[in-house]
Amino acid sequence: MKIKEAEYLISSALVSQCPRPDKPEYAFIGRSNVGKSSLINMICNKEGLAKTSQTPGKTQLINHFLINKTWYLVDLPGYGFAKVSRTEREKFEKMINNYLFERENLINTFVLVDIRHSPQMIDLEFMEKLGTNGVPFSIIFTKADKLSKLQVGNHINDYTQKMLESWETMPTFFVSSASSALGKEEITEYIQSLHPLFKV
Repeated sequence: MKIKEAEYLISSALVSQCPRPDKPEYAFIGRSNVGKSSLINMICNKEGLAKTSQTPGKTQLINHFLINKTWYLVDLPGYGFAKVSRTEREKFEKMINNYLFERENLINTFVLVDIRHSPQMIDLEFMEKLGTNGVPFSIIFTKADKLSKLQVGNHINDYTQKMLESWETMPTFFVSSASSALGKEEITEYIQSLHPLFKV
C-alpha cells in the first residue's frame, strides 16, 4: 500500500469526541520517548505530521489522521507518563483504556518498543492487558539503526523468549528505523492485508 495522502483530523480527550467510527482504524502507542511521532511521520511520508518533541509524554490526546481518505491512523499518548502527577497519570490511563476497549472500528494496535533495551516490564504488562481484553496488537521494534544487525537479532531473541513465557506464540512484529525507513513497507503491507479494500 502506498500512502499518498495523510492529513491531521482532530485531537480528542474522550472517545466520544473521536470521529465517527465509519472507517477502519489503526492505533500506535508506546512508552514515552520510544520514537512514535518520528515513526508515524516516516510511515506517512510526511515530515511534521505527528509532532515530535525532546520532552517525553508530549502527546496527551487521541490524535486522528486520515490516510488516503479511507482509514484512520491514531496516535495515542504514551504509557509511562514521565513527569506527570498521579492524577494526570490516572486520567491518561482511563482515556487510553476507554479508547482501546471501546473503539469499535479499531482493527489493530501497534505497540512500539525500543529495541535497544532488554524486555521492560511496563511493555510486557501493557501487552498482557491488550491480550486479556481481546485487543488485537502487533509489536514494532523502533530505533534499530542504533544497533548492529547482530545486536538487533540478539535483542529480538531475548524478547521472544520473554514473551513466550506468557504467550503461546510471538505476536506479529516488525523491526523499524524512522531515520532509514526500515520496516515501512512491511508495516503498510500488513495494514493492507488486514483490510484489503485499502488497495489504491
